[in-house]
Amino acid sequence: MRLSTKARMNRMFTNGGCLDVAIDHGVCNEPSFLAGLEDMDRVVDMLIGAKPDAIQMTYGQADLLQSRPEKDKPALVMRIDMGNPYNDQRHRVMWSMLQNHDEPIIGALEMDAACVVVNLFMLPDEPELFRQCVENISRVRADCHRYGMPLMIEPLVMLPNDVRGGYQVDGDAEKIVTLVRLASEMGADIIKADPTDDPDDFHRVVEAARVPVLVRGGGKDDLKSVLKKSAALMAQGAKGMVYGRNIYQHDNPMAVVNALMAMIHRGASGEEAWDIYSRG
Repeated sequence: MRLSTKARMNRMFTNGGCLDVAIDHGVCNEPSFLAGLEDMDRVVDMLIGAKPDAIQMTYGQADLLQSRPEKDKPALVMRIDMGNPYNDQRHRVMWSMLQNHDEPIIGALEMDAACVVVNLFMLPDEPELFRQCVENISRVRADCHRYGMPLMIEPLVMLPNDVRGGYQVDGDAEKIVTLVRLASEMGADIIKADPTDDPDDFHRVVEAARVPVLVRGGGKDDLKSVLKKSAALMAQGAKGMVYGRNIYQHDNPMAVVNALMAMIHRGASGEEAWDIYSRG
């Protein structure tokens, strides 16, 4: 790994772990994702105060973080692609594209991001969507290598739309491991992976990745269950989490951040993390 790439990753990974709070949901064109993100100035202020390791944003909102003068503010992780698989109804044409195809990481360099993130969608009967993602990653990988920018790949295996409807994860370990291996083969520096249905299988994801793996949160769930499962995934080798709705859609996001940071950086169990959250 190039020194410049490692230097940027060090801004994200404190003592080897990372909590990346995702608030890049505005590019998904899904109204339900935006509850809690209506006032982005307030959200960013709150998260800077909560002090996660990183905040995941898009170019159009990154100034709210990077214009702040604090030297110890969270690192910026920048989403540089967008797509339409997030809605309840399947679209006639599914697509994923880079936000700037000619110079895909120029905005991340401009905003002094520590990392860029790109999707790798695997949807049933959507080979063209998959091809577009592979093309996006290939294009970005070359620029990331040239400029020393870490690349986070987000492999997403989804269920058929008619099973549960909308943007639903397939937690089959075989499928997740296979797609994570592809992300590793394409040169990921970090992988954001869905949890396996059985958390005890997650070590296989970590082994396939060969780079730091951060657990993707997905939809909002009961927090006590989220903390318990997060601790189990950390025990399987995850280096942290990329959680969005499980943080910003809770009544006390700062307390959730505190609980997760204790788990990632101080080895708190799920029960201990719940106690930290409860103390608020």
